[in-house]
Amino acid sequence: MFFRLLMESFRRQRRRKTLAGLAILLGTTAVTAMLALATSIGDRIHQELAVYGANIIVYPKAEQLEVKVGGVDVKPASDGAYLKESDLQKLRGIFWANNITGISPELPLRMDATAAGGAPMVADALGLWFDHSLSSGGNASLVTGAPQLHPLWKLKGEWPRESSVERGSSDAVIGSSLAQRSGWKIGDVISSFPSMPGGAIPPASASPYSLHIAGIVSGDSGIEDTLLLPLKAAQLLSNKPDAVSRVEVSARTKPEDAFARKDPDTLSPSMKEIWYCRPYANSIAYQIREAIPGAQAEQVRRVEQSEGTVLKRISGLMWLVSAAALLAAGFAVSAAMATAILERQGEIGLMRSLGASKGAIAMLFYAETAILAVIAGGLGYLLGSGLAAWLGERIFAGDGAAHVATFNPVLLPVVVALALVVAAAGSTPSIRSALRMDPAAILRADV
Repeated sequence: MFFRLLMESFRRQRRRKTLAGLAILLGTTAVTAMLALATSIGDRIHQELAVYGANIIVYPKAEQLEVKVGGVDVKPASDGAYLKESDLQKLRGIFWANNITGISPELPLRMDATAAGGAPMVADALGLWFDHSLSSGGNASLVTGAPQLHPLWKLKGEWPRESSVERGSSDAVIGSSLAQRSGWKIGDVISSFPSMPGGAIPPASASPYSLHIAGIVSGDSGIEDTLLLPLKAAQLLSNKPDAVSRVEVSARTKPEDAFARKDPDTLSPSMKEIWYCRPYANSIAYQIREAIPGAQAEQVRRVEQSEGTVLKRISGLMWLVSAAALLAAGFAVSAAMATAILERQGEIGLMRSLGASKGAIAMLFYAETAILAVIAGGLGYLLGSGLAAWLGERIFAGDGAAHVATFNPVLLPVVVALALVVAAAGSTPSIRSALRMDPAAILRADV
């Protein structure tokens, strides 16, 4: 009998049920779209702000040391401190290794270079990774390099390949300003020597290193007057094997808050573990310092704070839209249920007079709203997922738009549960008022 009454209520009140279901459908569609975007918004904002460069910089700690006696700097002269390229493999073994999306070590040098038939000139050069593969343990391989961390760089030609590095030759790309000043072009072969101190002439026994110009790069004033060559070639030219002077790291991070700015060495062991296991830029930098001997790692606050501010504001707007959509759906369900109960007063009075308990009547109405919520919530999940994909393509137009997830199965039970909560909350006031009615008074009014 219960199921028969349930089905009859849907057959006789199709219009009311449709309006209530439509309200839940619209609310869950908006919520699904906002939740689907929220699950990927951090990665997308990280990719969009990656054009401003890395958010963590790693450099030798010894380079920052000051040795003073009586106010006089007595630090011995040297050609600088360096990190080891081989130690960068350890970054794939830290706790937040999978949050690291790009690594770009650097080794600058000056060289005397000349093309065939041209005059020799001194040029700045920079050794970089271009297509380097990093893998460690169970972590997936990460193919990374300078082009991945600097998407604003524009290349005409091809990037150098690590496989092109030999003992006496390598591919290279030239900055657009240097190309105009020197007259070098794609296809030229440059003979180069490391620039000797004080402008000294390289020894006659020194063999020139051949650089084949494979491309011309522009888009960043910092590299437009520079030769870019593979890191291994720069190490060979400067006779500094396994050396890097600086490392740029791009990582997905949690927006900085007051806890992120705590000094971990002053925290209790339990609080330090919590701080350590949160993907703050500071905690990832701390783990990098632990992994690489002699390294100092710091976050680039301009990039990191911009990312956190944008993410916080967009997330707040999404939660506000979701709450407004659910609230509107709840009011719509409440209005539809109040009208439905007003029309079914006679049915309620008759059931009460025949001995039906208040609990049984309430269960009937809650079962109706639950069926509506499950159906409308499921449809809202499908429509909201499609809306999220469409919004993702419009908001984040470009190569990365396809990364916005179209369907996230984890959201389905969450959306259906929210639909049930909204339907139950909207129906409860009307159901409680119906149960307080006097069945005798209702039946006399019907007569």
